[in-house]
Amino acid sequence: MAFGLRSATDWLHCHNTARQALAEVLGAGRCTVMFAHQWHPIGAAIGEPEAESSTPTFHVFGRWDAEPVTPGEQLRLPVQRRVPAAAEELKEYDSGVRTALHRLGVARPADARWQFAAMPTSETAAKCHVADPVPPVEGTLPELTATTPNFKAGAHHTVLAPALPPAAGGPGLTPGHLLALAAAVEGLAARPGVTGLSCVVPEPGPGGLEVHAMGRSAGESRNPMQEFLDLPKVSQALL
Repeated sequence: MAFGLRSATDWLHCHNTARQALAEVLGAGRCTVMFAHQWHPIGAAIGEPEAESSTPTFHVFGRWDAEPVTPGEQLRLPVQRRVPAAAEELKEYDSGVRTALHRLGVARPADARWQFAAMPTSETAAKCHVADPVPPVEGTLPELTATTPNFKAGAHHTVLAPALPPAAGGPGLTPGHLLALAAAVEGLAARPGVTGLSCVVPEPGPGGLEVHAMGRSAGESRNPMQEFLDLPKVSQALL
């Protein structure tokens, strides 16, 4: 299925809905997103969420102050050593998130285009932002920058970002931004020596959205995701 305007718009809706559900149930004030492209975690999957199926998956980690376990702590461990939540705790959270997702999904306006909404800063979750209908993406897509960070995780670590970050208080990330990022990700996966990508998208800070794309290959001698988690810039607050 091609990733076009309709699916990009729907992805933003799903993302916003997931963020709001996590905010309501857990008080999560920020999120980190992880996904793989043409890459399936293998072996101990250190630094990566364990793949649950062959279906491409976006992992949304809700983050909040004083959380007992951070995603980075768990992802540094082999999959067989990661500690799940207690059964009763998981049941409570699972039920709450499912209820919130169902209610928010039913409430979606049929013709609205959903755009990236900042997480609430108070204990009360803000509603997902519904923008005015966005005109179809025509002609050129929003411009992106692709830079090599000062602190690299592997030889093929690239940071993608909108050339013009969305204005503060504005509509945020648009479907056009997602289409441009998707095209850039496809290009990075086509580089020599790269067979897939592991990507991390931290909660956007003052500098705006950044997608960290780490090139992967079955024959790699070092795990770039493990190196990424050990970078000085990647603190517990980030992941």
